[in-house]
Amino acid sequence: MPQSLRGRVALVAGATRGAGRGIAVELGAAGATVYVTGRSTRAHRSEYDRPETIEDTADLVTEAGGEGIAVPTDHLDPAQVRALVDRIAEERGRLDVLVNDIWGGEHLFAFDTPLWEHDLDDGLRLLRLAVETHAVTSHHALPLLLRHPGGLVVEMTDGTAEYNRDRYRNSFFYDLAKASVLRMAFALGHELGPRGATALALTPGWLRSEMMLDAFGVREDTWRDALEEVPHFAISETPRYVGRAVAALAADPDVARFNGRSLSSGGLAREYGFTDLDGSRPDAWRYLVEVQDAGRPADTTGYR
Repeated sequence: MPQSLRGRVALVAGATRGAGRGIAVELGAAGATVYVTGRSTRAHRSEYDRPETIEDTADLVTEAGGEGIAVPTDHLDPAQVRALVDRIAEERGRLDVLVNDIWGGEHLFAFDTPLWEHDLDDGLRLLRLAVETHAVTSHHALPLLLRHPGGLVVEMTDGTAEYNRDRYRNSFFYDLAKASVLRMAFALGHELGPRGATALALTPGWLRSEMMLDAFGVREDTWRDALEEVPHFAISETPRYVGRAVAALAADPDVARFNGRSLSSGGLAREYGFTDLDGSRPDAWRYLVEVQDAGRPADTTGYR
C-alpha cells in the first residue's frame, strides 16, 4: 500500500518496541505522519531497562517513508496525555488513527500462579499499565479523532475474543488485562460507530519481538535456531506483520464493517492479501487451536 495513507495522522501509544514499533513503521511506509509514544527515550529508560527508544522508532518511521515524531509520554498521567493530544491538534489539526498498544507488564505477572499467591502490587500495577492507560488515552484522544469522519481506533491485545473466551491466559491478572482490552474495543465500537468512527481489537500471533528473541537467545536472522527447543515457535511472525494489518485497516474505506470486532494479523492477511517480511502468511491462532493445543507435532504446513 505505497503512500496510501499520505496526509493521514496516527498516534501509536506504546511504540517503543514490539508490535507498537512494527505498527508505527508500517503506517509510515504507507505515508502517514506517526506520533510515537512511550517512556523509553535516549535520555531515560523505563523500568524495562532495554535499549529500544521511541526516538529510534520515529527514525524508522521516517526511513520507511512517513514522518515519525517521538513524544515521551507516561500514559498513566492524564496531564501528559492531554498535552500530547493538544500538540497533535495544534500541529496537525486532526487524528485519523489511534493505536492503543500500551502494555508494560512483562515483568509483573507470574505464569500459572493463582490470584491469592500472586504479588498483589505487581498485579494491580499490571492492570493500571494495560487497562487504565488505554482508557486515559482514548478519553483525551477521541474528541480529536472524531473531528473528521472515518477515524480508526485499534486496541492491541493478546488473543482473539473467541480464543480467550474458553482459555486461561497465563495468570488471573494477565487474563483480566487482555480480556478487558477486548471488551474496550467492543464498547468503543458502540460509542464510535454512530459517530462515524470505527473501533476494533487486534492481536498478533506469536510475536518475534525484541524481548522474545532475546529470551530465546536468537536474532531475527537466526530465529529458526530456537525451534529445536521450542518447535511451535515455527508459526511466529515479525512485528511488521501486524503493522501491515493496521495499515491495511487504516486504508480500507469500508473498515466500519469490522466495528467492535476482534481480529488477528493472520486473519487480516487472508482478507487483504499482505504477507510478513519473508513472504509468508502465518495464521497463528488457527495453528494454536488445531496443532499446538491439540497436542500435535509442530508442523506449519497450511498455516503459513
